[in-house]
Amino acid sequence: MTVPQGVLDRLVARVRAAAPRLPAAGPDGTAADRPAGGTRLVVVDGPAGSGKSTLAAQLAEALPAQVVHMDDLYDGWSGLAAGVERLHEQVLAPLARGEDGRYERYDWGTGRYAEWHDVPRAEYLVVEGCGAGDPRVDDLCALLVWVETDDALRLTRGLARDGEDARGHWKAWMAAENALYAAHRTARRADVRLDGWGRVTWPAHGI
Repeated sequence: MTVPQGVLDRLVARVRAAAPRLPAAGPDGTAADRPAGGTRLVVVDGPAGSGKSTLAAQLAEALPAQVVHMDDLYDGWSGLAAGVERLHEQVLAPLARGEDGRYERYDWGTGRYAEWHDVPRAEYLVVEGCGAGDPRVDDLCALLVWVETDDALRLTRGLARDGEDARGHWKAWMAAENALYAAHRTARRADVRLDGWGRVTWPAHGI
């Protein structure tokens, strides 16, 4: 999925016009080389295979911004809930305190944690992936975007990337994310909803 330029432009304009909700400095007032007004956090959530990573890359180039991928925080196929906690513990909670974030990337190939990545305070930050729109981001983010498409297309995309042997993992993941989204009511809470082709489905009057 590639979001049409007009939609992308309106998303970017909305983020830039929003007030930053992550502070520029911590309690000690240290803010050297940091954004004077704080950080505008953009969260892109939605079921696996819906097109979140593509949108996040487009936003990152246009703003510009660093992207934190939830795929780097899950510790494997059963790590959805743990990855959400890791996002808050290692990235968002420190940023909310006016400190830099830092996370340890999970290597799916080796099944182990690998190198650490810094997430410094900056004018913009994009976080994308399943579960990124946990209700705790409501007071932190400038924009929450929900991206979705039908299950059959998502599964086709996923198996094209991960191989037919991953079908069982994908089915289990889809069930886990459905339960998570039902609890979090993420789609209902989103500021903007897009379909799998980048078309706006909410708000009804457009962005």
